[in-house]
Amino acid sequence: MREDRTLIVITHLSQLITLLTGFGSLILPLILWVTQKEKVYQMDTHGKNIINFQLSLIVYCIICVPLILLFGLGILGFIALGIIAIVFPVVNAIKASNGETPKYPLSFNFIS
Repeated sequence: MREDRTLIVITHLSQLITLLTGFGSLILPLILWVTQKEKVYQMDTHGKNIINFQLSLIVYCIICVPLILLFGLGILGFIALGIIAIVFPVVNAIKASNGETPKYPLSFNFIS
């Protein structure tokens, strides 16, 4: 097993692919995690954190849809989720490049 901080940073930043393509923020990190978790030290931990974060964002987006119809608060929720989905992958990529194991806030533990 090798240590490859660059690949871990790329895995965190791969969540931002949605800004370019409109999709893939779950798919690309999932592919990187599944193919590299046995080869790269700490990839399994980082990958699980990323996948849990992306699945949590999907759940929060689903919750925001009826809130738009009921209270109009869903729009604010979508804006907040958009900011969170951009800021935390960048912050955690920086932490990962320094050798830390970052945690994503408000993330459910789907994969332990």
